[in-house]
Amino acid sequence: MRAYIPSYQLITPPSLGEALDVLTAEPGIWRPFAGGTDLMVLLEAGKLPHKNYLNIWNIKELRGIEVTASHVALGALTTYTEVQQEKVLREEFPMLCQAASETGGLAIQNRGTLGGNIVNASPAADSPPALLAYDAEVELVSLKGARWVAYHGFHTGYKQMIIRPDELLTRIRLPRRAEKVQHYYRKVGTRKAQAISKICFAGTALVREEKIEDLRIALGSIAPVPLRCVKTEDALRGSALNQSAIDRAMTVLANEIVPIDDIRSTSNYRHQVSLNLLEDFLQQLSA
Repeated sequence: MRAYIPSYQLITPPSLGEALDVLTAEPGIWRPFAGGTDLMVLLEAGKLPHKNYLNIWNIKELRGIEVTASHVALGALTTYTEVQQEKVLREEFPMLCQAASETGGLAIQNRGTLGGNIVNASPAADSPPALLAYDAEVELVSLKGARWVAYHGFHTGYKQMIIRPDELLTRIRLPRRAEKVQHYYRKVGTRKAQAISKICFAGTALVREEKIEDLRIALGSIAPVPLRCVKTEDALRGSALNQSAIDRAMTVLANEIVPIDDIRSTSNYRHQVSLNLLEDFLQQLSA
């Protein structure tokens, strides 16, 4: 069944300010429409419930990548292709580039946006685990002003976020690190390309003198939201890189996650593969 197009409305404000005017005047009525790579699929299937959309594709304030000494800030409309092309991201945030390269095919990567991937709020999205592991922040802007919030905690439930109806997500900010950290990203799907993930694992670690000084571990397609595994991180922080630490971490992770069951995979499968990926991550650190 296809959607009845005349029942939908799409307007195109020419600037960020005018887009915010619309969201403020009728909060909850209008929803942003960026690359549309997810929304157009739902529209074609006749399963797009909301009717009024705000086309933000041409708003220049939402584009561009800014590199400073302390951060890299990406406009919400930065595409997956643009992520892969940015030299600093390839060198310092390779997991985000890998996630971008494994999201759909070239057409999706040319149109899909990082901000859209976040606010679409799919727990199976490829970039959120990498963003969690990199301590990302997001900027939320309304006519009342702008606020930066940690991405960890941005998603509060399935398709639920702390963004208000009168706000737009405008930028994503990644802190640069002076220390050399190790990166580990794995997407497990039914096939090697253009697959929705069954499990996505992202990990970073700072290792000094064979001890884990600091680390981040994040999982996708495991819970109703992208998940930071804080308890597992705490169990490993300060530990020596040995089999005892690996075994302890796997026990903690086994109790920290309660994987979902859905059409793509079972809870038991996700549980076991998550443990396998954690073990592989830690063994690579020790190697």
